[in-house]
Amino acid sequence: MNPLLLTDGYKVDHRRQYPEGTTLVYSNWTPRKSRIENIEEVVFFGLQYFIKKYILEDFDNYFFKQPKEKVIKEYNRRINNYLGENQVGTAHIEALHDLGYIPMVFKALPEGISVPMRVPMFTMYNTKAEFFWLTNYFETLLSAVIWMPCTSATIAKQYRKVLDKFAIETSSIPEFVDWQGHDFSMRGMSGIESGVCSSSGHLLSFTGTDTIPAIDFLEKYYNANSDNELIGGSVAATEHSVMCMGTTEGELETFRRLICEVYPKGILSIVSDTWDLWKVLTDYLPKLKQEIINREGKVVIRPDSGDPIDIICGNPKGKTTEEKKGVIELLWDCFGGTTNAKGFKELIPQIGAIYGDSITIERATQICERLKEKGIASTNVVLGIGSFTYQYNTRDTFGFAMKATYGEVNGDGREIFKDPITDDGTKKSAKGLMKIEIENGKYKLVDQVNWDDEQNGELDEVFRDGKLLIDQTLAEIRKRIK
Repeated sequence: MNPLLLTDGYKVDHRRQYPEGTTLVYSNWTPRKSRIENIEEVVFFGLQYFIKKYILEDFDNYFFKQPKEKVIKEYNRRINNYLGENQVGTAHIEALHDLGYIPMVFKALPEGISVPMRVPMFTMYNTKAEFFWLTNYFETLLSAVIWMPCTSATIAKQYRKVLDKFAIETSSIPEFVDWQGHDFSMRGMSGIESGVCSSSGHLLSFTGTDTIPAIDFLEKYYNANSDNELIGGSVAATEHSVMCMGTTEGELETFRRLICEVYPKGILSIVSDTWDLWKVLTDYLPKLKQEIINREGKVVIRPDSGDPIDIICGNPKGKTTEEKKGVIELLWDCFGGTTNAKGFKELIPQIGAIYGDSITIERATQICERLKEKGIASTNVVLGIGSFTYQYNTRDTFGFAMKATYGEVNGDGREIFKDPITDDGTKKSAKGLMKIEIENGKYKLVDQVNWDDEQNGELDEVFRDGKLLIDQTLAEIRKRIK
């Protein structure tokens, strides 16, 4: 599709609505408000993908390299059929096609850093006067693409903080946290692009993922290389259809065949609540104990139903002994392990657990807290983070918005802003040209500056006039996020 049609309908005629003589529009992208408790900074991630995919690839393939007559005919047909006969015109579209590149500047903070609320992550403006209309024309496409990777990267970082905290307090292997948060979200996301962008944001803080295309995404758009670095990985794992096909009566044999024959070594995750999780833990596993202990690798027990906190940690009010103890304590009863130098129990390396359904930051915190109270290290369990975490968000989760704050009309600069009297202050914008400074280790907005000051500060040009100027790597971004 012609990327100029990837926009809200009202955008197409704003060109004629600006004052006569407008030659420049300067805008920014900013998180304005957090709706998630304990998160007051947002991870910046996704602009490089947007520039490479849409500004360079799509405009090149579906606009500039297409015959001008074809592009103009299609654009004219779409707009006229959509708005009716109107005066939008196509001369400005023809002029852009003749130019052959997007005449814009993007200035941005480094991807992977955390930005306080109301501090812009990047700014953008046109470099040729006749294309002033392009700046905010991009608002819809930019917003649709970028809010998701920023949001998911931020939430993943919060999980990482929680899991790091408890691993440092209770575990002898805090580095295991790289794998402790595992992305299971792809099937529940709103589409493939949102799933891949979200999962790539997850991989800034973790290495565990079941979203294979996120690895390709990071190789293509963020200079990663899975031949010489760990981008993301997973393990062999069953699903309910596999267990069901072995029949209820044959479930023990299914476990035995998987553990001893199909996967005689390596990590194997087995979904264990197809019928009776407690029977698996107190009957099947004791019968297979020696095979599991002698095996080179780890068998991971995966419950997928019930309250995650109670299933993993046990519920003192449970009706049965198994319900009161929970998965980790039952695994300890069967296999044992060691008590580390910090005084917490760690299962033998050949057995573990993962819970992959309906995990939230709050539940992850409670699971770690309950395990700590029981004297059990937090790294005995892996938590699957799915669409319950990553899809239950919108652009308003962190109040993202792109707003114009400066323009030039007939050579005169105009500081512009919005401040609705009916709003609570969330929608009040910055004003004029801006720069970002670092004060006490945090990014700070300074607005209403002149062009000389705008050239300084922490915002660097990453794109100008059809050329990507800074090409960041996954490794650099991961280093920043930590």
